[in-house]
Amino acid sequence: MKGTGVASTATLLICVGMAHAQPSATPTPQVTPPHVAPPLTLRAVPLQSPLRLDGRLDEDVYSSVPPISEFIQSLPKEGAPASERTEAWVLFDADNMYVSARCWDSAPPEQWVANELRRDTNQLRQNDTFGVMFDTFHDHRNGFVFYTNPLGARYDFAFTDEGNVNPDWNQVWDVRTGRFDGGWTMEMAIPFKSLRYRSGTEEVWGLQLRRVVRRKNEFDYITLIPMAVGFGGISRASEAATLMGLQLPKASRNLEIKPYGISSLTTDRVRTPAVVRDPGATGGVDVKYGITANLTADFTYNTDFAQVEVDEQQVNLTRFNLFFPEKREFFLENRGILDFGRAPAAQSTSAVFDVPSLYYSRRIGLSGSRTVPVDAGGRVTGKIGDFAVGMMHLQTGDLPPAAGAPTGGSAAIPTTGFTVLRLRRDVLRRSNIGAMFTNRSRSATGRGSNQAYGVDALFALYRNVSLSGYLAQTQNENVDRDNTSARAAFDYTGDRYGVNLHHARVGQNFNPEVGFVRRRNFKRSFAMARFSPRPERIDFVRKFTYEGSFDYVLNGFGQLESRELAGRFNTELENSDQFTVQVSKQYELLIRPFPIASTVTLPVGGYHFNDVQVSYGFGQQRRASGTASAQLGQFYDGTIAAFGYTGARVSLLKPLSVEPTVTLNWVRLPAGDFTQKLFRARTDYAFSPRMFVSALVQYSSVDTALSSNLRFRWEYHPGSELFIVYTDERETIGTLASGLRNQAVVVKVTRLFRF
Repeated sequence: MKGTGVASTATLLICVGMAHAQPSATPTPQVTPPHVAPPLTLRAVPLQSPLRLDGRLDEDVYSSVPPISEFIQSLPKEGAPASERTEAWVLFDADNMYVSARCWDSAPPEQWVANELRRDTNQLRQNDTFGVMFDTFHDHRNGFVFYTNPLGARYDFAFTDEGNVNPDWNQVWDVRTGRFDGGWTMEMAIPFKSLRYRSGTEEVWGLQLRRVVRRKNEFDYITLIPMAVGFGGISRASEAATLMGLQLPKASRNLEIKPYGISSLTTDRVRTPAVVRDPGATGGVDVKYGITANLTADFTYNTDFAQVEVDEQQVNLTRFNLFFPEKREFFLENRGILDFGRAPAAQSTSAVFDVPSLYYSRRIGLSGSRTVPVDAGGRVTGKIGDFAVGMMHLQTGDLPPAAGAPTGGSAAIPTTGFTVLRLRRDVLRRSNIGAMFTNRSRSATGRGSNQAYGVDALFALYRNVSLSGYLAQTQNENVDRDNTSARAAFDYTGDRYGVNLHHARVGQNFNPEVGFVRRRNFKRSFAMARFSPRPERIDFVRKFTYEGSFDYVLNGFGQLESRELAGRFNTELENSDQFTVQVSKQYELLIRPFPIASTVTLPVGGYHFNDVQVSYGFGQQRRASGTASAQLGQFYDGTIAAFGYTGARVSLLKPLSVEPTVTLNWVRLPAGDFTQKLFRARTDYAFSPRMFVSALVQYSSVDTALSSNLRFRWEYHPGSELFIVYTDERETIGTLASGLRNQAVVVKVTRLFRF
């Protein structure tokens, strides 16, 4: 709770009896004076019958039970009272948890930021929202989050260790919104079947409520969340309130069976022989079973991911591999448990990007641009006491050689087993130590198998200090030297000051074939210092950031391979716009020729070059947003000029938006000149929170291809979906499409059965 503009530790107990959508008597709040009791404690409101879910808040319970209304700002003024009034209730009956809110707003509705209906989109995070976090095992580390906007859109995610967010954790729940003269209202119903918890009486959960007023860039909570945490404060389970008095029903078998059927029509003119309008049909099933309240088993048979959106193409002017995010649902749920050597979530430096991963799910079922069939598999994830457990095994099928394939990865791929084992132990309040093992039964090199194993630790000390590190080793047939990797890091992530120190080593033969390695055979030292004052006398500026970093990389022969000295200045405005200038001085050593473009190869040698980058980001709450950037300077032994407009979105109507991306690089080198172009446009139209259609069209000059992906998704029953997907790829002459490479139409239907 809040009293003055500082952190308050008041305790509020709301005591109520059973009711028919209302309490039997008007409860009297009991408030402990500020600064006497530890964090806020609430007692949930039980109901005798289900709440009528209509978003109107006209039941008697809302007038007879005092609301939770003492919200506190995290941003922009830490500890100050919320600028807009919010009233909230947390209720439950035999089947559901309910969270309701009345969100007062002094602005007229046309000034509210509410322009997204699709589920789990980044743009929904940029709207006015109200959300709830449940730490159902009250371990102060992990939880489930649900939130909505004034249009009734839905966003849900799970997180582990207060920061490893999984937005692809999708559960069955419902929400309804409404409006009143002075604001908007919402009612959520979250079935107990959609949560993992311990059954019993007088159970205790962690609870956080958040209200976001996006036009003010304001984030309000029911407990004090340090502004240094930023937008991720709802995942700070250790700072949450305590929810008491839960009379939780006996957990069901938590058995979910989700069969699917799929039909397709495929054309592929790249194959030899070519395939034209080839029909196909298949089916499969996914099964989920709750072994215990906090341990879940998943099984999959003949897994298919035809409904998944295609990858977004990227520009790569480095000599290292690109990292593409996972989008397949089976691999996304509970993925945080399988993370290894994870640095704190706040880090986004290049030193972190080069840290290898022992588990990278795209190694399973994908080989280059080809899809490898996943015959069957299973996994067990969850917690046993203080231990987080992750076990997974999947078996992929045979894939014949792809004659005439335009890219690599066209050889035959035999059936292969992939195994991942993960064990992590919670220590102290927010720290952990762990171990991991992975196995690939057939090495990608064709010689024997491949294993990787390691130990890691993360010590989160105080609020903003952390120490992390790992030690790992891989094993291939006849490879037993220079096959290790290690990393140590210190991070201080305060609001006004920040320091990051990292040192990592990756051996020449360190090769986790169920993981990802961007570069090998190096030792890297990285240091960054930050000063981020918040000027009180400049009304339109929220924060200045001055940052300097030094990156130093030696190769396995002790030679300086990369060095970068960079300075960055950022201004964050109160309207959430951001202006950034970055100057860098770089050195790169090429020990072998580098084919930077299809017609240009850089020779061996050392290269010194400097550049400057300027960008302006328009706040994502705007109807038209995005980041415009320009780069100018030296590039190896030549010059570069670049322009980009990324992260863009134009809201044409509340249900209709367009997201354009433009990236242009003009490179002039003694070895030759080239221009890289990337154009992308995504268009989305939401008929309702459960039905939308999206189109993704992109062109890249690197592979001279124009591709499109059109997807229709309809959740016709909670957890059950219909997908209609169209994809194609065409050759181009210049930027004009000339000939079809491949084309496919897929219809997929799933049906969820819960027991």
